Amino acid sequence: MPRQTKSFLIERFREMGIAPATRHGQNFLIDLNLVELLVNSADLGPQDVVLEVGTGTGSLTAMMARRAAAVVTVEIDAHLFELASEQLLELANVIMLRLDALRNKNNFDDRIMEAIGPLLAADPRRRLKLVANLPYNIATPVISNMLLAPHVPHSMVVTIQKELADRMSAVPSTKDYSALSVWMQSQCTVETVRVLPPSVFWPVPKVTSAIIRIAVDPERRSRIPDLKYFHQFIKALFLHRRKFLRANVQSAMKRHLSRDQVDAILDEMHFAPDTRTEQLDVDTLLAFTEKVRAAAPDWSL
Repeated sequence: MPRQTKSFLIERFREMGIAPATRHGQNFLIDLNLVELLVNSADLGPQDVVLEVGTGTGSLTAMMARRAAAVVTVEIDAHLFELASEQLLELANVIMLRLDALRNKNNFDDRIMEAIGPLLAADPRRRLKLVANLPYNIATPVISNMLLAPHVPHSMVVTIQKELADRMSAVPSTKDYSALSVWMQSQCTVETVRVLPPSVFWPVPKVTSAIIRIAVDPERRSRIPDLKYFHQFIKALFLHRRKFLRANVQSAMKRHLSRDQVDAILDEMHFAPDTRTEQLDVDTLLAFTEKVRAAAPDWSL
């Protein structure tokens, strides 16, 4: 398998008469030590089924296939799919899919989960892991949607924008604290493995990146009776993060709860009149969601 260096990429793209597609967020990790770090951080073993979003040239795919039971790798770009197919042809445990990973911003293409299902079912000890150099433009929906997918991963180890990594691990009352922070921390532990300068990618991006390790915690997930409701409700609460909480709840629930009902729930939670969403920690937001869900079980965005 050729090593994914800058010179290799430039030569192969020149041969094919193509250039990296910025619309697909194509930035290739060319520091081979960091590719190795990405794979090692995923701790892959013979019972792991890997989902990779963004096959690229297939370099990372091949490395993972040597360690895992199987790899399902997804690539939207026809030229890259062709290039990777040449490299991965001999690997029987790799399933390549040429499609857009996301059917829409909240759902994966059904064919991805259909490919993963039988691989997991082949052995009860098998675990799903997302491991990828994620295209920048789809990193947030891919990671978020994995926690609502039919097959939830054991862990996710990915390269993403550092700004996004900071948001995932942010604490209340900070500028990075958001619905994404709450969504991830309510179900996972999030750790930054390594901060990556732009120079380790080709083409060189305008942002700093990071390798992060996300471990899904079944105990945390078990505290959330309705994951979809919680996901939508916290997005609604953070839509105007600087507004008072009362205004955000009234806006979101205007067709389901009266002002008096909203005020009663806020009083029951002992929230001050000037409380803002960004001040509330994950446990408080979990408890608050359940109070609202009990009063408005049919609500949705």
